[in-house]
Amino acid sequence: MQNLHISENEVNIRLDVFLADRFPSFSRARIQKLIAMRAVTINGEPAKSNYRTRAGDDVNLEVPAIRPLEKAAPENIPLDIVYEDSDLIVVNKQKGLVVHPAPGAETGTLVNALLAHCTDLSGIGGEARPGIVHRLDKDTSGLLVVAKNDLAHESLSQQIQARTAVRKYNALLWGRLPFKHAVIDAPITRHPVDRKRMTVAQDENDHDPRFADRRSKNVRDAVTEIRLLEHLADFTWIEAILQTGRTHQIRVHCAFAGHPVVGDTTYGGHKKVSADLLRGAPLQTLNASLAGLHGQALHAHFLSFDHPRLKKRLQFHAPLPEEIAALLDLLRRFDEAYDF
Repeated sequence: MQNLHISENEVNIRLDVFLADRFPSFSRARIQKLIAMRAVTINGEPAKSNYRTRAGDDVNLEVPAIRPLEKAAPENIPLDIVYEDSDLIVVNKQKGLVVHPAPGAETGTLVNALLAHCTDLSGIGGEARPGIVHRLDKDTSGLLVVAKNDLAHESLSQQIQARTAVRKYNALLWGRLPFKHAVIDAPITRHPVDRKRMTVAQDENDHDPRFADRRSKNVRDAVTEIRLLEHLADFTWIEAILQTGRTHQIRVHCAFAGHPVVGDTTYGGHKKVSADLLRGAPLQTLNASLAGLHGQALHAHFLSFDHPRLKKRLQFHAPLPEEIAALLDLLRRFDEAYDF
């Protein structure tokens, strides 16, 4: 049970927006579900999502207990296992697979698949995400390490925190990057309106009351190193190296730089090539290949860390998914055939 008292500077805000802002771990959709379940009251009475807050209102939010993971059935979901021993497992996660159960995605996750594959997962990450020490977005493919015991979980978590674990991604961006190498150091916070999005917390946000609650506890440092690999037509193929690991970090930073990740429906990367670049059959072929991505062209291709028990350095590579490799091949052929 959470009890909140509306102050003078918190008036005339939609209830769902207010609660989503106060509880950033919940999406706005999740808040709206709780309101519909009558789990939210204003001054003791059930409220609606579009209720506008008033000074002096007492808001009560009662969050139902999370279903214990023991009751979630293991699921026979195919896994591309790159490495496994008694301490950890490295998986090449396929696009479209959610990493751990969450409201709206309580089954069909990587965790469900891992429970079917092995019984010795770490509990340090909590019942909802056993063994998970870092994540990949649903529509991002690539390498992810999972701990099988507490020793491995603690060691891997510390390495990620200390930035001694190395995580490298490949991404295809819209437009031609004007630089060969850059470090984007831009803190990230949750978007004040769209709870499913993150955004860069820029200086001008200091004067935006929607960001008031995030200027300290909910703004997180975020650093991404970007290396240009190829210019292909009106696109750029890059390698991105994480210095921190924030939600949607690479996608947010690339969009912030004006070059969103191709296929990213959330941050402006979901669009078609215009007739200004190509015409006729080549244009149709390229746009069909872009539509076939079914998600962002972002792949975690390299992972390196020290083995928690053996203390030796391990490193892994994951090949590109077929749809990204096919798009790159097409762009390279077009780049040779046409003058861009």
